[in-house]
Amino acid sequence: MISILRRGLLVLLAAFPLLTLAAQTPHEVVQSTTNELLGDLKANKEQYKSNPQAFYDALNRILGPVVDADGISKSIMTVKYSRKATPEQLQRFQENFKRSLMQFYGNALLEYNNQGIVVDPAKADDGKRASVGMKVTGNNGAVYPVQYTLENLGGEWKVRNVIVNGINVGKLFRDQFADAMQRNGNNLDKTIDGWAGEVAKAKQAAETSPDKEVK
Repeated sequence: MISILRRGLLVLLAAFPLLTLAAQTPHEVVQSTTNELLGDLKANKEQYKSNPQAFYDALNRILGPVVDADGISKSIMTVKYSRKATPEQLQRFQENFKRSLMQFYGNALLEYNNQGIVVDPAKADDGKRASVGMKVTGNNGAVYPVQYTLENLGGEWKVRNVIVNGINVGKLFRDQFADAMQRNGNNLDKTIDGWAGEVAKAKQAAETSPDKEVK
C-alpha cells in the first residue's frame, strides 16, 4: 500500500506544474495545469513506465519554471546556512533537491489512475500570497487533503510549500537538512551532495508516523 506521504507527494508532483499566467487566479492556475500534467501522463504513461528518465525529464521541464526553487532551497537551508552558501552551492542544492523528488516519488505519480482531484477555491489571496486546497481520492477510496502556498513573484504565481494530509513538507525537509548538517560537521558540500539520501530518510520518518502533523 502506498503510504500517506507517498500519496501526498503524488499530488504534490501532480499540482506543482502551475502555469504562471498573471491573468489567472491561483485556483485557475492550479486547476488548468493539473489538468495539463494529468493529460500528458495519460498520453505517455506506458512510455514513462519503460523509460523513467524520459518521465523525470518531462516533470522537470514542466515543474522547473513554476516552482520557486530558489526560495524553497533557501527556506530548507534556513538563513543560518544559506547566507554562507556560494551561488554555485545554492544552484547545486536546487538541482539535487528537484532531482531527488523526481526520482523518489515519480513512480507514485505513475500509479495514479484518475480516481479524482478536486481543487478548492483559493484562500487569503492578497495579491502576494495565496493558499489553495485540493482533495485527492486514493486507490482505496480515501480522500486526502492537500494545501499549497503560492507566492506572486514578479506577476507569476509559484509554489513555496505544501502540506499533505497534515505533513508540512517544507518543515520536514528543513529539519532533515539541519540534522544532516550536524551529522556532517557543518560541511555544506557533503550535505548537498548527499541530499538524495536525506530525502529518503525524511520520507521514511514521515511514513513511520503518518498520523502526526508537522507544524
